[in-house]
Amino acid sequence: MSTANVPAAPAAPQLVDTSGTGSEWLARYTESLMGVFGTPQRVLVRGEGCTVWDADGKPYLDLLGGIAVNALGHAHPSVVSAVTAQLNTLGHISNFFTSPPQISLAEKLLELAQAPAGSKVFFTNSGTEAIEAAFKLARRNSAGERTRILAMDHAFHGRTMGALALTAKPAYREPFEPLPSGVAHIPYGDVDALRAAVDETVAAVFIEPIQGEAGVQVPPAGYLEAARQITRDAGALLVFDEVQTGIGRTGTWFASEGVLPDAMTVAKGLGSGYPIGGLITFGPEVSALLAPGQHGTTFGGNPIATAAGLATLSAIESGDILANVNAMGEQLRAGAAQVPGVSSVRGRGLLIGIDLEQETAPAAVAAALDAGFIINATGPATLRLAPPLILTTDQAATFLEKLPSILQAAAATTIGQP
Repeated sequence: MSTANVPAAPAAPQLVDTSGTGSEWLARYTESLMGVFGTPQRVLVRGEGCTVWDADGKPYLDLLGGIAVNALGHAHPSVVSAVTAQLNTLGHISNFFTSPPQISLAEKLLELAQAPAGSKVFFTNSGTEAIEAAFKLARRNSAGERTRILAMDHAFHGRTMGALALTAKPAYREPFEPLPSGVAHIPYGDVDALRAAVDETVAAVFIEPIQGEAGVQVPPAGYLEAARQITRDAGALLVFDEVQTGIGRTGTWFASEGVLPDAMTVAKGLGSGYPIGGLITFGPEVSALLAPGQHGTTFGGNPIATAAGLATLSAIESGDILANVNAMGEQLRAGAAQVPGVSSVRGRGLLIGIDLEQETAPAAVAAALDAGFIINATGPATLRLAPPLILTTDQAATFLEKLPSILQAAAATTIGQP
């Protein structure tokens, strides 16, 4: 059939008029969106690499990466191409069916996680959904009297009800109690406390290899290995929450590399900004705990999300990005440690916590934004950096050069405040 007389497809309509000032957009935001996030700091309209621009045309170096999500920065060509091509081919199909990208991404994750034969992947749309799946997996490890689940003090695992039961912060938990029962919190990084708490009544132990929301807290050397031995001896599942630390964030594919858990959650950086998460189960016995019909998702593992995941992993591998993560992390940590007003710096790769001598972190976030940098405060005296993994030496140096004046401005704005 000839296509000579078939009209060309119409150009895609512009559905959003992005003109207007930031203040105008924020007024509209207040009128139309629920206020659970407070007032947004800026209205962002465009991004490229490690830089974003707001509605007023001001550029910012993004050192938070959408909270460790934008592993490849903004508008990375590989991800844009993969998502566009997949959307042109097949978008949503539900999990009554599968697709080559879904299967291929599962296989790649199992390879990177060094998972043994019989290991499996369950795809979700977010980190908290991956934790919900892990919570249900833990409930299935219920032989005998296994009714307890252990999580860590200061842990953050998400805000849905099951994940919230594992999250430790009272301000997040208390408005929604009673939460799912049977969860207890113990000191993080304390092998003796873990050994004393884990017995035959414990179904699972949830651990973040590095606690991100708690201010980038790194456990002592040997802690994860000890947790593996303690849980194995007691018959409890060991679940690593790598939602924030995984997919190269800490300079290795997973922060727990070298210690094989029973299950691991991933999300954030896996899709480079496209919503995706997953639960990885290790070995056939654990992988069989959730039987057909015991869990599910409508959108999880859809072809577009898994295509984005494949593009992300491929770009990290082919671009030797893990080496860049380690180099840039060392540069940022060493440089920040020399800045007046900084008391300590910690972290691994490009997940970095900076403790300040004064409780000026929120003011420092505001001062940094004014100076053209996006950072985050995890507490009154702690800053967090989680930039795209493609951050350059010059970009890191620019931030370090400005950090002293940012902290000075923050201190000036907090003088005399209670």
